[in-house]
Amino acid sequence: MSREAEGDRQQTPPRHDVAGGGTLGWLHRIAGFVLGLGLWVFGLLGFVNRLEFFATSGPPVLGLSSNGLLSAISVVFGTILIVAAVRGGRLASTTSVVVGALFMASGVLNVLVLATPFNVLSFRMSNVVFSLVAGALLLVLGAYGRFTGRLPDSSPYHRVAHGGPVDAQHSSDNDQQTPTDRADATAARELAEAERASAGGGGTAEQRDILSQVGGSRDAAGRRAIWRRLTE
Repeated sequence: MSREAEGDRQQTPPRHDVAGGGTLGWLHRIAGFVLGLGLWVFGLLGFVNRLEFFATSGPPVLGLSSNGLLSAISVVFGTILIVAAVRGGRLASTTSVVVGALFMASGVLNVLVLATPFNVLSFRMSNVVFSLVAGALLLVLGAYGRFTGRLPDSSPYHRVAHGGPVDAQHSSDNDQQTPTDRADATAARELAEAERASAGGGGTAEQRDILSQVGGSRDAAGRRAIWRRLTE
């Protein structure tokens, strides 16, 4: 096996590792989108039924008691979850965890005001159960693969936890750190060797000049592109 091919194999992680990070991001996005869509439907049906805004009791909507205020809150949080899911896996994960915690807190607090004048969200026990279950689902799905268990090395969350670099595309679940082809992998290897030589006080004057220009880019793909442009 040639040295170049051996370098390519070392630079390029297994495909299942890279795909695993993408799958995790899609899990967070789909979970947030589905639950957000459910909240949207619930809220819109409340508006269609023209529920009184601050009623402490109201007609059932999809098996849950509701009023105008709860309908509005459902639409707002549904929109937040959907927008986060569209923007990216990292944002969807964070949003799901935060909204899930708020849902669980709502379930605990509202059970204390059932059948009282302070029940401004028109909660019934079915609403409390839904808030606790939906909150737990959002927490578990949002935290899955990010805050719990051993994170795989290919996970973008592993890089954050260990102080590694995360560029803009990692936030949208694309692994920009990974070389895209053989020439890109070769450039990554040559760049790493030049950086090691320069750090040890070695390297040629040409290499040091190129490294000074490469240093102007903060993401891995940009650094490789500059190296290739100046050395090819």
